[in-house]
Amino acid sequence: MRLFHIATRADWEAARRSGRYTTSTYGVTLAEEGFIHASRADQWQGVRERFYAEVTEPLVLLVIDGDRLDVPVVEEAPPGAGPGAETFPHLYGALDPAAVVQVLPLEGAGSHARGGPGPGRSFSSLFLEELFHRLALAGIVLVLAALGAVLGAAVAGDVGLLAGTAIGVVAALPPALWVRRRHSPD
Repeated sequence: MRLFHIATRADWEAARRSGRYTTSTYGVTLAEEGFIHASRADQWQGVRERFYAEVTEPLVLLVIDGDRLDVPVVEEAPPGAGPGAETFPHLYGALDPAAVVQVLPLEGAGSHARGGPGPGRSFSSLFLEELFHRLALAGIVLVLAALGAVLGAAVAGDVGLLAGTAIGVVAALPPALWVRRRHSPD
C-alpha cells in the first residue's frame, strides 16, 4: 500500500540527515500532534489544495511504501467529523526515510507533482514513460555485460567469458544507478 505525505523540502532534507521524519503537518511536529498526517493516492491533492495552497516554501510529495513502515498506521476521521466521514491514514511514530520510495517536487499552488498524474498525463503515458526508463536501465546493464563477455572471451576463453560478463554487470551498476536517481530525484 502506498501512502502520501506533503512535506517542506527543508523538513525532508533534515529528516534524511537525521534518519527520522517528525513533522506531522505544516508547522506542527509529531510530538505536538501525536501522529504524522498521511493520505491515500486519491486524497493528497485535496490536502494540498486545502492546507498548503498558501505555503510559499518548496514542497515535496513523499511516496511511502506501507510495507516498509516500522510504526503503526491507523485510518481515522478528522477530530469532530461526523459518522461516515472520510478517513485518513495516520502514522503513529517517526517516519524512517527508508520507507519513502519516491520524492516528487510540488510546483506552484494547486499544481500536481512533477512526474505525477497531473493534467494531460494519462495512465498510459506514465506507464510508457516508466517502461522506457526501465528498458534504458536494462539496456545499460546488457550492453556493458555483453562488452565484458566479448573482451573476456577474447582474452581468456570460456573462463574469461564468465568473468568478463560479471565485470560488465558490476561496471553497469554505477551508470544505471545514476540514471535511476535522475529519473526519481530525492
